[in-house]
Amino acid sequence: MREARGSGRAGLARPRPERGTPPAGVPVPRARRAQLHPGAWWLWALALGTAATRTTNPLLLALLITVSGYVVAVRRPHTPWARSYGAFVKLAAAVLLLRLAFAVFLGSPIPGTHTLFTLPEVPLPDWAQGIRLGGRVTAEGLTFALYDALRLAALLICVGAANALASPSRLLKSLPGALYELGVAVVVALTFAPNLIADVRRLRAARRLRGRPDKGVRGLVQVGLPVLEGALERSVSLAAAMDARGYGRTAEVPPAVRRTTAALTLGGLLGVCAGTYGLLTAEGGSYGLPVLLAGLASALAGLRLGGRRTLRTRYRPDPWDARAWLVSASGAAVAALLILAGSLDPGALRPGVVPLEPPTLPLWPAAAVLLGLLPAFVTPAPEAVPDPHKEPTT
Repeated sequence: MREARGSGRAGLARPRPERGTPPAGVPVPRARRAQLHPGAWWLWALALGTAATRTTNPLLLALLITVSGYVVAVRRPHTPWARSYGAFVKLAAAVLLLRLAFAVFLGSPIPGTHTLFTLPEVPLPDWAQGIRLGGRVTAEGLTFALYDALRLAALLICVGAANALASPSRLLKSLPGALYELGVAVVVALTFAPNLIADVRRLRAARRLRGRPDKGVRGLVQVGLPVLEGALERSVSLAAAMDARGYGRTAEVPPAVRRTTAALTLGGLLGVCAGTYGLLTAEGGSYGLPVLLAGLASALAGLRLGGRRTLRTRYRPDPWDARAWLVSASGAAVAALLILAGSLDPGALRPGVVPLEPPTLPLWPAAAVLLGLLPAFVTPAPEAVPDPHKEPTT
């Protein structure tokens, strides 16, 4: 009995494993080891979106859309929130068509000489000068509207790629403590659209199985009420779960720490604004970058101190490994090279509309965009969905 007690005490005296790591002898799941940090996917997608805002060349924008779409096609996980990419593509197509419709019916500020057709023009009062309804539609105006809309569509598709590749809950877990409450609001907003799409698909499939209409105005009205009810139930469940986990409760920090946090954060944000303004102007090129870096350092220090108010722990935090660095660096390289190309040869990235000329594909900016394909080769493939009709093997 004494030996048993002694061995039990010795077992209790063993050192505890570090927080976030599994106990000794318990293997880490392969799926968890293979997962990429969600912040890397967002940095990659936002960098591609930044590159899309630097050009109006339709060939480069189409190449950016193709690159992001290919990475989503080969690395998108089999989860409900990953299906939102199709909705973002449809939204981008709707924005493109709406912008062209505005250019046709409301006119374009771009003058043109190549008239495609002429619509009946509605006379407007004197106070509505500068606005017209109908009239002459030129090829230059439509081309300008197409280039502008395609740039916005590419940005939306890049954001949709980040939504489809990165898990919102894992992204929330990786945020600093000072941004936790803001991150919860952003994650709830980002997951609203995927959950809404999943509910609509589930209800439409149920109505088709029952032989009821699921299209048209009648089907939309009859599906809308259950979808709204499900959204309200999900909101109540989320509020209860957040309250049970102590959301919004803060720790006591000394007044000096609070004042230092506010000063560092406010001063850092002002430094970021001043540094950005200096980089965008020709006179502030000498002080812009140092002020921007100092502001970023001050803001990060403020966020670090502000995280002391949040009482929360992380279970198995996602590691930022070499693959995350490669993915984020590939997107940053695309954005940096497109910005450099815009300063060296702006005509290649912004083809002329007046006079109208066909766009050409610049070679080295196109090769820079292809660097965005790196995540398709350095990240692990998503796990295959098991076939429910296949019998398990023993």
